[in-house]
Amino acid sequence: MQLPANFDSVNLDGVVSDWLCALREFSVEALMVLGPDPFGGQEDRLVLALHPPRLLDAAEALAESRDFGAPWRDSDAPLVAWQDISKSAFESLGRWRRLWLAHGYQSVVRIAFPLTVGRAFECYLFSPRQWHDRSEAALLAWSAFNIWPLLKRALAEARSPLSPRELECLNLAFQGTTARESSEIFLCSERTVNFHLANAMTKLKVDNKLAAIQRACWFGLI
Repeated sequence: MQLPANFDSVNLDGVVSDWLCALREFSVEALMVLGPDPFGGQEDRLVLALHPPRLLDAAEALAESRDFGAPWRDSDAPLVAWQDISKSAFESLGRWRRLWLAHGYQSVVRIAFPLTVGRAFECYLFSPRQWHDRSEAALLAWSAFNIWPLLKRALAEARSPLSPRELECLNLAFQGTTARESSEIFLCSERTVNFHLANAMTKLKVDNKLAAIQRACWFGLI
């Protein structure tokens, strides 16, 4: 599994650490963010953020599992899920649950942020105690929805393979702006805009603007 080159800095930046500190009152002691692999299949997920970093083995096991994967997103399941890991039958736990239990965590709340074509970003909040009241899970979900725009932006900036101008051109294309119209906005030639769009498509490993926009969404860039 490929992690961002600056994985540690992403995990330890102010957004993640401050959020975790704010969740201490709910006994949340670990959090992770999974996101789609922009160059992988529909169920391929990457660990984008994790704190504390020592839990990487457990985080990777969850990312590699099919729990909360494509079948879950295709169902009528809610965007927020609450699980008491410790009450599952041990033989049916799956590797990721056994690892999180081994690290001392008993409860997890998952909050999903859907993307195009059945992909999603997912925030997981873990606690070493059992949550007995659904109101706690609801408050955690509300916290995630509030912090997500800031966290998504931080992750996108850390992962982006595009230059600022390439991303600007792609954003305008997403809004339906033609290359000629974009050139007027940027005070440059239409050829220059098409050059930036071509570079973006190359970096995103696609051969058309629609696919490039879609992959940019999976990076969290759009």
